[in-house]
Amino acid sequence: MTAPELARFTATRYLQPLREGGSLPAVVDTDGGGLFVVKFRGAGQGPKVLIAELIVGLLARAAGLPAPELAIVEILPAFGRSEPDPEIQEILGKSHGVNVGLRYLDGAFNFDPSAAGELVSAELATRLVWFDAFVTNPDRTHRNPNLLVWKKQPWLIDHGAALYAHHDWQSVDAARTATPFPLIKSHVLLEHATDLPAIDADMCQRLTPAVIEEALAMVPDALLTDPVNGGEFATAADARARYREYLLSRLESSSAFVAAATAARDAVRAEPKKRVQARR
Repeated sequence: MTAPELARFTATRYLQPLREGGSLPAVVDTDGGGLFVVKFRGAGQGPKVLIAELIVGLLARAAGLPAPELAIVEILPAFGRSEPDPEIQEILGKSHGVNVGLRYLDGAFNFDPSAAGELVSAELATRLVWFDAFVTNPDRTHRNPNLLVWKKQPWLIDHGAALYAHHDWQSVDAARTATPFPLIKSHVLLEHATDLPAIDADMCQRLTPAVIEEALAMVPDALLTDPVNGGEFATAADARARYREYLLSRLESSSAFVAAATAARDAVRAEPKKRVQARR
């Protein structure tokens, strides 16, 4: 059986840097694929950010969450040579080969719960709280929700900080894998989550071992074995096996992070509401 693959395009034009991102992604045109927001493997945060972006984005889509299309975007040596910014030139020079693109959502704007909260149903909020606790995603806060509104629908973006256990695999034993996710207390949608145990059962049914296997198969070998990762795995198959073990073990212990998220939600709801004072 042929392993599934992501669409693959070659970057043709560097259009606009997105400086609000820590890894300095950019809007890039491609040969026949259209516009993508590309995260570069040569940025300071390294290829593991791209690995997390792919795994989490693919699992989100498989679970029915609204996440943009993902693609592999190849950077050729000649790409960006005319770029005058030395910082961008340096990143592009270190990013030849495989990079990760998210479909550019033209006209999208940043989600603000006070202005667009009605676009997120209680069910979606609950699923997203569960999912972010599962993949240990710290970047879904009021300050930085990493949600876009496009065509009157919320879209999940920027999962490079998730799966933070993979930055130190040697310290990740069974106990740490099963640990609840304490940062869920800062989740932008936590207060709106409803029946997390019920969602837990449904999400675990959606994220089957076969679904996880397929997502991992779509992560390019070049990212999994990039020397920047420190040579922690001899082969890409070894790397996939470690991610598979981690993700499946987290699913098996989902009751722990669900209980922690439920307790955090109840604590947030119990906090006295701050009065909004009108300006004079």
